[in-house]
Amino acid sequence: MRTLDAAELLSLWERGQPRHALDRAALLAAAARPDWPAESIADLPLGAIGASLLRLRAANFGTHMDAHADCRHCGQRLSFALDVAELLAEAPPEEAADTVPETEVAGLHLRAPSLRDLAAVATLDPADAADALLARCTLAGQPALLDEVARAQVDEALEALDPQADLAFSLNCVACGRTDMAQLDTAALLWDEITARVGALLHEVHLLASRYGWGEAQILALPAVRRAQYLALVEAAS
Repeated sequence: MRTLDAAELLSLWERGQPRHALDRAALLAAAARPDWPAESIADLPLGAIGASLLRLRAANFGTHMDAHADCRHCGQRLSFALDVAELLAEAPPEEAADTVPETEVAGLHLRAPSLRDLAAVATLDPADAADALLARCTLAGQPALLDEVARAQVDEALEALDPQADLAFSLNCVACGRTDMAQLDTAALLWDEITARVGALLHEVHLLASRYGWGEAQILALPAVRRAQYLALVEAAS
C-alpha cells in the first residue's frame, strides 16, 4: 500500500475538502489504489472500498486506531481502540477486490451495493432508502413482492455477500450501562486524520516560510526528519 508524502497529502486534502462524503470516499480509494480505473471505483463493492482505505490508513498513520461513538441512549461519548490488521482479517485479497459478488436468495439475484448505490438513495428517508437500495442491487426478480420473512433473508444474504461493507461493534456505555452498536465509518475517520495531518503541515510551512523565505513546494519536499530539525531551530529561536 502507498505511503503518501507531504505534498500528496496536501493535494488530496485540497481536492477532497469541498466534496460530499461519498465522493470523498471514492477519492481516497483512488489514492489508495491508483491501479483501479477512477471511473469504476464508485461501482466496486463497499467492502473493497473500505478495505482499501484501511490499508491506506495503516500505511500512513499506523495500524492502531483510536475511535469514538456517541451512545444512542444517553449521548455519552465512548472511546475505543481498533487494530487495522484485525479489521482486515476477513477482507478479500487485494487482487480480488474488483470482483462484484453476487448471490441468489428468496427468488432474487442480487449483487453487493456500491458507493454509487448509496449516493442514489442518500436523500431518501431510511425506509425508502432501504427499498430503493434493494431495487438497485436486484439483477433479477421483484423485491417489491417480498414478505417480511423473505425480506429478512435478503438482508442477511446481502450482509453475508459483503461482510466488510458494514463494520459494527458492540460497546458497553460506561455512563448508562447499556449495550450499544457502533458503526465504523472508515472514510470519515481517515479523512479526519488526513485533515489533522494537513493542519500540522500547513503550520510547519507557515513557520519555515516566515523564517527562511522558502516556498511551499521547497518545504514539503524536505524529508520529514530534516523539516523537524529546522522547526526545532525556529522554535528555539523564538
